[in-house]
Amino acid sequence: MEPRSSFATARRTELFDALVELFLAEGFAHLTLDAIAARLKCSKSTLYTLAGSKEQLVTAATVHFFKRATERVEKRVAATTGPRERIAAYLTEVGEALGVASEKFLADMDALAPARAVYERNTRIAARRVQELITDGVASGDFRRVHAAFAADLAATMMVRIQQGGVRADTGLDDASAYRELASILTAGVSA
Repeated sequence: MEPRSSFATARRTELFDALVELFLAEGFAHLTLDAIAARLKCSKSTLYTLAGSKEQLVTAATVHFFKRATERVEKRVAATTGPRERIAAYLTEVGEALGVASEKFLADMDALAPARAVYERNTRIAARRVQELITDGVASGDFRRVHAAFAADLAATMMVRIQQGGVRADTGLDDASAYRELASILTAGVSA
């Protein structure tokens, strides 16, 4: 029975990957379940095996997107040495992950409370990860003795503004560019 289970898991992953790709490119608010099924070349009943409603499907796809993005970000950080470089790699990779999201997807995600909550939760997780990286840099002596929680809170505040579209509205920077700028400013500010 395991080969069927593995096939089912692979098929679910394939469908979620295709769903995420569609949503990132075009958003999702305008799409019906029928349109999504047609675009993914599957039946509506297949979509119902993934989630019980369009809202649940969008939320599950958003979780899938952030899970994959987190894996990519952490893989890049693991391959990077040096505290400054690790923070820069982390924030830059977060920006790259968000860089594939269209403005329509970001607006649709912000308008749908469960999807927005997924983004907000991931922003909080990212801020904690930045705090860990700063704490490591302070402990190793590579960073000056900054208050890591404050520096992370500063980063988190900006990450929330990026997530909420405030940075884009006020500066014109897209999310990916804003994360690269944050990485540059933050790492320069904590360097010994």
